[in-house]
Amino acid sequence: MNIKTVDLRSDTITLPSKEMRAAMARAEVGDDVYGEDPTVNLLESEAAALVGKEAALFVSSGTMGNLIAILTHTSRGDAVLLDPEAHIFYYEAGGASLIGGVQLWPVTNLHSYEGIDNLKKALRPPDQHFAPAALLCLENTHNRNGGTILKPEEQDKYYEIACKAKIPLHLDGARIFNAALALNCPVTDLTRSCDSIMFCLSKGLGAPVGSILAGSSSFIERARRYRKVLGGGMRQAGILAAAGLIALKNIPYLSEDHRRARILAEGITSRTIFRVTPSPPPTNMVIINTEPLSSAEFLSRLESYGVKSIAFGENRVRMVTHLDISDEGIDWALEAIERLSREVK
Repeated sequence: MNIKTVDLRSDTITLPSKEMRAAMARAEVGDDVYGEDPTVNLLESEAAALVGKEAALFVSSGTMGNLIAILTHTSRGDAVLLDPEAHIFYYEAGGASLIGGVQLWPVTNLHSYEGIDNLKKALRPPDQHFAPAALLCLENTHNRNGGTILKPEEQDKYYEIACKAKIPLHLDGARIFNAALALNCPVTDLTRSCDSIMFCLSKGLGAPVGSILAGSSSFIERARRYRKVLGGGMRQAGILAAAGLIALKNIPYLSEDHRRARILAEGITSRTIFRVTPSPPPTNMVIINTEPLSSAEFLSRLESYGVKSIAFGENRVRMVTHLDISDEGIDWALEAIERLSREVK
């Protein structure tokens, strides 16, 4: 193989294809803040229909989309319930607290078999001592749990509880199409049980930038103001939206990412001393237990063999398959991990 580097750090590192670049170059544009960019308007319309919502908003990132959702659903001093491993809690720089003035209230193992009971306990009765619960956030697929999936019937149960508590449910669906393809179900089976959803165009779908926030028309009307507040009001953004429209066409290819992730995981398990959890990987993430090596040493030595990945803990490493990873790239990565395994053993 004539491969120098296989980059498995994330599905965010994909490069725009020739087709995508061509679409960006010829995009019809206008001023989106005035609602006059036809390509942005088309992307928002198609994205809303795709996930079964009335309207959608094009934003610069998933982090911005999630923050706008929280700002739109809540008021200062409210509590937002979510898993302690959720991307919003773990990786989004505390923006909800810093900018929204809300309390992020972690619910232990929210996405596990005991999550429903833990959520019911976390929904405390009104009391002057407590920040009132105003929003429930779920994540599907769940990044820090290794790309695991909440099935439609599971999400429905959380939504039922949220409705009884009279609080909305926001779905961080950054990789929601990975979940739908893995379950072989329409994505609307997963988006029916939420009041708003964010999904990323710049992860496995290959766009260079951008995410979508979708919900009711009134929700998106309010969300649009918060996008402006955060500095996200873009002008001739159709150049970027054109890439997003091509990205939506890439949804079927996510199944190839899942296939390659399974090949990678099976190879690691059968040919090395390292182990993968969960196994088989449910979507496009492979989480490796690097013992007896630390994750830092594992990463450093593996990169010297031409394979990049990222630490997910003291002895955990994450590898993510994506559009720019071929079967040959998976073979190269496996040979590198096997070589490292032999040296350690």
